[in-house]
Amino acid sequence: MISTLGRYKIISEIGQGAMGVVYKAVDPIIDRTVAIKTINLNLSKQELEEYEARFQQEIKAAGRLNHPNIVTIYDVGKTEQCAYMAMEYLEGQELKDIIASGKLLAPHQVVDIIAMVADGLWFAHEQDIVHRDVKPSNIMVLKGGIAKITDFGIARLPNSAVKTMTGLILGSPRYMSPEQVIGKTIDARSDIFSLGVVLYEALTGTAPFDGDNVNAIMYATVNTTPAPPSAHNRHVPAMLDLIVAKAMAKLLEDRYQSIKELAEDLREVRRQMDSQRPAAALKASTAPPAAPSRPTPPAKLIDTATYPLGAADANARVKDEETSRPLSISKTFDSFDATLRLAAATDQTEDFRDYITATQKMRAYRGKIEPGSPLAPAAADAAAEEAPREAPRVVFDNPAFGEAGAGEASSASSLVAIGAIVILLIAAVALLVALVIK
Repeated sequence: MISTLGRYKIISEIGQGAMGVVYKAVDPIIDRTVAIKTINLNLSKQELEEYEARFQQEIKAAGRLNHPNIVTIYDVGKTEQCAYMAMEYLEGQELKDIIASGKLLAPHQVVDIIAMVADGLWFAHEQDIVHRDVKPSNIMVLKGGIAKITDFGIARLPNSAVKTMTGLILGSPRYMSPEQVIGKTIDARSDIFSLGVVLYEALTGTAPFDGDNVNAIMYATVNTTPAPPSAHNRHVPAMLDLIVAKAMAKLLEDRYQSIKELAEDLREVRRQMDSQRPAAALKASTAPPAAPSRPTPPAKLIDTATYPLGAADANARVKDEETSRPLSISKTFDSFDATLRLAAATDQTEDFRDYITATQKMRAYRGKIEPGSPLAPAAADAAAEEAPREAPRVVFDNPAFGEAGAGEASSASSLVAIGAIVILLIAAVALLVALVIK
């Protein structure tokens, strides 16, 4: 390996091609790493003239193209053994090597790469330059995903002076457009077809047009229609199938008319792919952490039949129970007299018999009530409530209260009888006194 080339110090050999060797080198004047592309001059006179002309054409083409997606040319030179061109050194991989690895890129990554290549080609087409050799080995994917087009060696410039030999195929057969294959005049739409083929292969890992030899490949390019990319890769959306089909249309009028249209469609499908991603894939760095969820405690059912109303208003009864059960009277109602009336009116005398009897006994009893006695709570409440006033006398028409009513009626009758006897005695005494006086 040579150590220097012009003023450049050779570091290593990057690769070899039909036209020569590509080296990694350093420009000592500005301490910049470059790639040096050479053309071997040890050729026949006719071949040398052809390759030198193509080399000069690449220099002119690349020199006019200053775009983020096109490799930058810094310098050209010539020695006795070769001609060379110093260009931007790219750290990354050729798309050809990525495809050959057998690990397919995700469809959205492929779309990003091909859209950038389309941008670079659109800039070249605006300068009236057609690449004519768009293929995976001429596309470099840098760290960070940036794509750049290289090798404008057979580019067609306006008023190009390059004359190709009869029967000489310029371009790679698998990526050539039908018009290139049959020798027709080509324009920018040829690059569109070639980029469509690259897009198909990057999505599927398979070339759309293939064969055992060059003639078989060319025949397939002109006469066959490949299966859509989604038939090979189920992750490819249907819209990409349509884009690939339009880019690889056999007839020029059916193809994209400008590569800018292709780039716009690719970015539209990319936008749709983003919108269809699950929300979990979109991570907001400012979003606060979600609070842990707490299980809801089961609802407590409270027996309001034995629970004081004043303390149980909030949790008295489930709504369904309130609507499905008839209302009942609490035994701790605030008025004993009202309780008696309501018990009679609602026909619940039997339910309250023990309560009424106990309350009546408590009212009649004026002694000390032991704390453990069942009457103790009722006695305290009743004493506080009934102390200021005398218990009213209630007479029930309901036969259920016959026994209690009979007791009270008997007591009243005795008092009346005694009163009547006293009055009669007084009257008798008065009568006797009157008789004695007379």
